[in-house]
Amino acid sequence: MGGSVCCLGGGSKSKQHQNGQAGAARSPRSGRVLSGAGNNVRVFSLNELKTATRNFHMLNCIGRGGFGAVYKGNLKDGTQIAIKKLSAESKQGISEFLTEINVISNVRHPNLIKLLGCCVEGNNRLLVYEYAENNSLANALLGPKNKCIPLDWQKRAAICVGTASGLAFLHEEAQPRIVHRDIKASNILLDKKLLPKIGDFGLAKLFPDTITHISTRVAGTMLVPHWTLLGYLAPEYALLGQLTKKADIYSFGVLLLEVISGQSSSMSTWGPDMQVLVEWTWKLLEEGRLLEIVDPDLEKYPEEQTLRFIKVALLCTQATSQQRPSMKQVVNMLNNQTEINLQNAIPPGVLKERRQRTPGFGRLTLDTSSSQSTKCNPAESCSTQTNMNSGQFSTTEVSPR
Repeated sequence: MGGSVCCLGGGSKSKQHQNGQAGAARSPRSGRVLSGAGNNVRVFSLNELKTATRNFHMLNCIGRGGFGAVYKGNLKDGTQIAIKKLSAESKQGISEFLTEINVISNVRHPNLIKLLGCCVEGNNRLLVYEYAENNSLANALLGPKNKCIPLDWQKRAAICVGTASGLAFLHEEAQPRIVHRDIKASNILLDKKLLPKIGDFGLAKLFPDTITHISTRVAGTMLVPHWTLLGYLAPEYALLGQLTKKADIYSFGVLLLEVISGQSSSMSTWGPDMQVLVEWTWKLLEEGRLLEIVDPDLEKYPEEQTLRFIKVALLCTQATSQQRPSMKQVVNMLNNQTEINLQNAIPPGVLKERRQRTPGFGRLTLDTSSSQSTKCNPAESCSTQTNMNSGQFSTTEVSPR
């Protein structure tokens, strides 16, 4: 088992890592620090974590991610923790596990979830995080009404700015730079004061400043439910596997619109043409009705600031990645009261799905023909067809007007 992990783009693996026999990480004892993981990570025994979660009882399960389930636990000293138990079926191996340990344990920011420790016993791979009392933004804002937390505009704005600050730190200040790769509402955790903390770095890829993009597989299987892709993934990432900071920025723009509208981008459509959230917002922009995207549950909100947030989201979700701002610029725009000009903004890219036999799965392509040769008449149907129950979802790009 490797005691050191190389970052993308450079460095050499140790002989121990190449042979997969780094003794320090082979069977770490409880209470000790895992070699190569920095001095922030405590090693837990599997028995400790079983006791904390009542043997990983289903009632302690608070969520499921791409790499496994997350459980709430209570240590003997009363500390509440969240434990990510990596599934045996996942493709995340020892190297990726230790990469996550090495990186997250040394990356600290108020808006990033803190990694407290890990467990490496036999085939078991577990990560222990600080516990977020209010679960995730997906539950608090987009979940069932009986489980939602009332969020006024001030709280929503603070969540947006905090998330942007955490992501900007990953992109611009963390060493090495980190692309999260899976920014979405369920990965924005909320503590007892509703402070947002970006979680789930299991999908993060690291790269030095000299590399402009990394070709990588889209998280999980290549045949993923495409409403998820349409919800958050930037076109160049979903289609070409090109991973840059700009893909995160696209996802953040979608998240921003979800917070403002109170609706899930991946599970909702708008208007007679059943447009997805970014399309519908662009249409409202063209018609001078941007504030109609605002959540009707928000009885009071500052129009000027709200409009600025919506415009920032539109800048983040432009089809051309080079046109999107950096996260540092996003933070400045969210905090600044200066006017944002969208005159040169490019409409968001919308993916087109080629149906496959398996319901809910398919190949995705970006339809650019309409923007090159024809234009969609606003009075005609440039539409989506949805069947949320069967999982089928296809879209056609709304061409720039």
